[in-house]
Amino acid sequence: MLQFFNRCSQGRGAWLLMALTVLLLELTALYFQHVMLLQPCVMCIYERVALFGILGASLLGALAPTSPLRYVAILLWIYSAWEGLQLAWKHTMIQLHPSPFNTCDFFVSFPSWLPLDKWMPAVFHASGDCSVRQWEFLSLEMPQWLVGIFAAYLLIGIVVLLSQFVRQRKRDLFGR
Repeated sequence: MLQFFNRCSQGRGAWLLMALTVLLLELTALYFQHVMLLQPCVMCIYERVALFGILGASLLGALAPTSPLRYVAILLWIYSAWEGLQLAWKHTMIQLHPSPFNTCDFFVSFPSWLPLDKWMPAVFHASGDCSVRQWEFLSLEMPQWLVGIFAAYLLIGIVVLLSQFVRQRKRDLFGR
Protein backbone atom coordinates (compact mmCIF):
# COMPACT_ATOMS: atom_id res chain seq x y z
CA MET A 1 0.00 0.00 0.00
CA LEU A 2 2.77 2.46 0.88
CA GLN A 3 4.46 1.72 -2.45
CA PHE A 4 1.23 2.63 -4.21
CA PHE A 5 1.10 6.00 -2.43
CA ASN A 6 4.79 6.53 -3.18
CA ARG A 7 4.18 5.94 -6.90
CA CYS A 8 1.13 8.21 -6.87
CA SER A 9 3.06 11.03 -5.20
CA GLN A 10 5.63 10.90 -7.99
CA GLY A 11 3.06 11.50 -10.72
CA ARG A 12 0.99 14.54 -11.57
CA GLY A 13 -2.36 12.74 -11.63
CA ALA A 14 -2.81 12.30 -7.89
CA TRP A 15 -1.69 15.86 -7.17
CA LEU A 16 -4.12 17.24 -9.76
CA LEU A 17 -6.91 15.06 -8.38
CA MET A 18 -6.31 16.54 -4.94
CA ALA A 19 -6.33 20.04 -6.45
CA LEU A 20 -9.65 19.25 -8.11
CA THR A 21 -11.23 18.05 -4.84
CA VAL A 22 -10.12 21.21 -3.03
CA LEU A 23 -11.31 23.40 -5.89
CA LEU A 24 -14.73 21.72 -5.75
CA LEU A 25 -14.91 22.33 -1.99
CA GLU A 26 -13.98 25.99 -2.48
CA LEU A 27 -16.58 26.40 -5.24
CA THR A 28 -19.16 24.78 -2.98
CA ALA A 29 -18.33 27.29 -0.24
CA LEU A 30 -18.74 30.16 -2.70
CA TYR A 31 -22.06 28.67 -3.87
CA PHE A 32 -23.27 28.58 -0.26
CA GLN A 33 -22.14 32.17 0.23
CA HIS A 34 -23.27 33.85 -2.99
CA VAL A 35 -26.20 31.72 -4.19
CA MET A 36 -27.71 30.33 -0.97
CA LEU A 37 -26.77 33.60 0.79
CA LEU A 38 -25.23 31.97 3.86
CA GLN A 39 -23.02 34.37 5.81
CA PRO A 40 -19.46 33.05 6.32
CA CYS A 41 -18.01 33.70 9.75
CA VAL A 42 -14.39 34.36 10.68
CA MET A 43 -13.76 30.65 11.34
CA CYS A 44 -15.30 29.79 7.95
CA ILE A 45 -12.87 32.17 6.25
CA TYR A 46 -9.89 30.72 8.11
CA GLU A 47 -11.03 27.20 7.17
CA ARG A 48 -11.26 28.41 3.58
CA VAL A 49 -7.66 29.65 3.80
CA ALA A 50 -6.54 26.24 5.10
CA LEU A 51 -8.21 24.64 2.07
CA PHE A 52 -6.33 27.09 -0.16
CA GLY A 53 -3.14 25.92 1.56
CA ILE A 54 -3.93 22.35 0.52
CA LEU A 55 -4.71 23.61 -2.98
CA GLY A 56 -1.35 25.38 -3.12
CA ALA A 57 0.41 22.24 -1.91
CA SER A 58 -1.30 20.13 -4.55
CA LEU A 59 -0.34 22.56 -7.32
CA LEU A 60 3.24 22.67 -6.04
CA GLY A 61 3.35 18.86 -6.03
CA ALA A 62 1.92 18.74 -9.55
CA LEU A 63 4.61 21.15 -10.79
CA ALA A 64 7.51 18.96 -9.69
CA PRO A 65 6.32 15.51 -8.59
CA THR A 66 9.72 13.85 -8.91
CA SER A 67 11.90 16.61 -7.43
CA PRO A 68 12.64 17.30 -3.77
CA LEU A 69 10.01 20.06 -4.04
CA ARG A 70 7.50 17.22 -3.61
CA TYR A 71 8.55 16.97 0.06
CA VAL A 72 7.81 20.66 0.58
CA ALA A 73 4.38 20.13 -1.01
CA ILE A 74 3.67 17.16 1.28
CA LEU A 75 4.69 19.13 4.38
CA LEU A 76 2.56 22.12 3.32
CA TRP A 77 -0.34 19.73 2.70
CA ILE A 78 -0.04 18.17 6.17
CA TYR A 79 0.40 21.55 7.87
CA SER A 80 -2.65 23.05 6.11
CA ALA A 81 -4.78 19.99 6.85
CA TRP A 82 -3.71 20.06 10.53
CA GLU A 83 -4.50 23.77 10.88
CA GLY A 84 -7.82 23.27 9.08
CA LEU A 85 -8.70 20.38 11.37
CA GLN A 86 -7.96 22.48 14.46
CA LEU A 87 -10.04 25.39 13.11
CA ALA A 88 -12.96 23.16 12.16
CA TRP A 89 -12.85 21.47 15.58
CA LYS A 90 -12.86 24.83 17.38
CA HIS A 91 -15.71 26.03 15.15
CA THR A 92 -17.66 22.85 15.91
CA MET A 93 -17.19 23.37 19.64
CA ILE A 94 -18.42 26.98 19.34
CA GLN A 95 -21.57 25.74 17.62
CA LEU A 96 -22.22 22.75 19.85
CA HIS A 97 -21.51 24.58 23.11
CA PRO A 98 -22.51 28.22 22.61
CA SER A 99 -21.32 30.51 25.35
CA PRO A 100 -20.43 34.18 25.67
CA PHE A 101 -16.96 32.99 26.68
CA ASN A 102 -16.54 30.66 23.69
CA THR A 103 -16.73 32.93 20.65
CA CYS A 104 -14.75 33.84 17.58
CA ASP A 105 -13.43 37.21 16.44
CA PHE A 106 -15.65 39.78 14.75
CA PHE A 107 -13.22 40.45 11.89
CA VAL A 108 -10.65 38.33 10.08
CA SER A 109 -7.06 39.11 10.93
CA PHE A 110 -4.69 38.58 8.03
CA PRO A 111 -1.06 39.76 8.05
CA SER A 112 -0.48 43.25 6.65
CA TRP A 113 1.56 41.75 3.80
CA LEU A 114 -1.33 39.43 2.82
CA PRO A 115 -4.66 41.25 3.32
CA LEU A 116 -6.80 38.64 1.56
CA ASP A 117 -10.03 40.22 2.80
CA LYS A 118 -9.03 43.47 1.04
CA TRP A 119 -7.75 41.83 -2.15
CA MET A 120 -10.66 39.42 -2.62
CA PRO A 121 -13.58 40.46 -0.39
CA ALA A 122 -16.03 38.23 -2.30
CA VAL A 123 -14.05 35.22 -1.06
CA PHE A 124 -12.46 36.29 2.23
CA HIS A 125 -14.85 38.79 3.86
CA ALA A 126 -16.50 37.44 7.01
CA SER A 127 -19.99 38.69 7.81
CA GLY A 128 -21.56 35.90 9.89
CA ASP A 129 -21.54 34.69 13.47
CA CYS A 130 -19.58 31.53 14.28
CA SER A 131 -22.19 30.19 16.69
CA VAL A 132 -25.09 30.44 14.22
CA ARG A 133 -26.05 27.15 12.59
CA GLN A 134 -26.93 27.97 8.99
CA TRP A 135 -26.72 24.67 7.15
CA GLU A 136 -27.12 21.01 7.97
CA PHE A 137 -26.80 17.81 5.93
CA LEU A 138 -27.35 14.31 7.36
CA SER A 139 -27.65 15.91 10.83
CA LEU A 140 -24.13 17.41 10.66
CA GLU A 141 -23.35 21.12 10.51
CA MET A 142 -20.82 22.53 8.06
CA PRO A 143 -17.88 22.67 10.54
CA GLN A 144 -18.56 19.05 11.50
CA TRP A 145 -18.29 18.06 7.86
CA LEU A 146 -15.05 20.03 7.64
CA VAL A 147 -13.62 18.11 10.61
CA GLY A 148 -14.08 14.92 8.59
CA ILE A 149 -12.75 16.48 5.39
CA PHE A 150 -9.61 17.90 7.02
CA ALA A 151 -9.06 14.67 8.95
CA ALA A 152 -9.19 12.73 5.67
CA TYR A 153 -6.71 15.11 4.02
CA LEU A 154 -4.44 14.86 7.08
CA LEU A 155 -4.57 11.08 7.24
CA ILE A 156 -3.81 10.67 3.54
CA GLY A 157 -1.05 13.29 3.79
CA ILE A 158 0.62 11.38 6.64
CA VAL A 159 0.38 8.11 4.70
CA VAL A 160 1.93 9.81 1.65
CA LEU A 161 4.71 11.23 3.82
CA LEU A 162 5.43 7.81 5.31
CA SER A 163 5.40 6.27 1.84
CA GLN A 164 8.32 8.49 0.83
CA PHE A 165 10.59 6.35 3.00
CA VAL A 166 9.58 3.08 1.33
CA ARG A 167 11.78 1.79 -1.45
CA GLN A 168 10.17 0.95 -4.76
CA ARG A 169 10.25 -2.75 -5.59
CA LYS A 170 11.74 -3.73 -8.92
CA ARG A 171 9.32 -5.66 -11.06
CA ASP A 172 10.41 -8.94 -12.60
CA LEU A 173 9.80 -10.11 -16.16
CA PHE A 174 6.22 -11.14 -15.37
CA GLY A 175 5.21 -7.77 -13.82
CA ARG A 176 5.04 -9.03 -10.24
